[in-house]
Amino acid sequence: METTSTTDFIVDNLTRAIVEHRLQPGTKLAEQKLADHFGVSRTLVRQALFQLSQNRLIRLEPARGAFVATPSVEEARQVFAVRRMLEAEMVRAFMAQKTPAKIRALRQHMAAEQKAMDREDVGQRTELLADFHVRIAELMGNEVLAQLLGELLSRCALITLMYQSTTAAAHSHEEHEAIVTALAGEDTDAAVLLMKQHLDNVQAGLAFDRQLPSNDLSMALSSVSP
Repeated sequence: METTSTTDFIVDNLTRAIVEHRLQPGTKLAEQKLADHFGVSRTLVRQALFQLSQNRLIRLEPARGAFVATPSVEEARQVFAVRRMLEAEMVRAFMAQKTPAKIRALRQHMAAEQKAMDREDVGQRTELLADFHVRIAELMGNEVLAQLLGELLSRCALITLMYQSTTAAAHSHEEHEAIVTALAGEDTDAAVLLMKQHLDNVQAGLAFDRQLPSNDLSMALSSVSP
């Protein structure tokens, strides 16, 4: 692989491990262990870790190394506030330019979500539930919005992992179904309200006094092939 594509491969795999909740907040990302796992130099690993730090998915500490980020309660609230602002306007824009083909594409995504849930495939389910929001932006042809949402949702994966209550019911799929039904209709305000309520419900399911989980780097990357 070329240097850039190799670095991107490492970034993509570490991001996926974070989003799928295999790499947990606070996990130390040892450069040599990552280099050995991916079969690359520590220089390439360092470049990948720097990219991830720019996306706020990891933090780099002088003389200590790299760690999966641990978003604060205030940061968590700010991320959801930004999502509400962005995604409310996204829904309005989607309603103005929707087509039968775009609605069909969202229904196909719903079907994939349901299959992942039926299989109890936690990793795939988590990825698809997050991708639903990015998919709306993609169907609008807005690559900038899709990229911004992708970065926010990666940070949300850390937030939900840290703070999601074990007693909170997971209704994201059902709420996505309701949003798609509204998007297929004519009531823009109803669709916007459902999206806001969905994000409110996700945030309401966070327990900000939850104890920080921990994980092992080798176990988290065990399903990743270099």
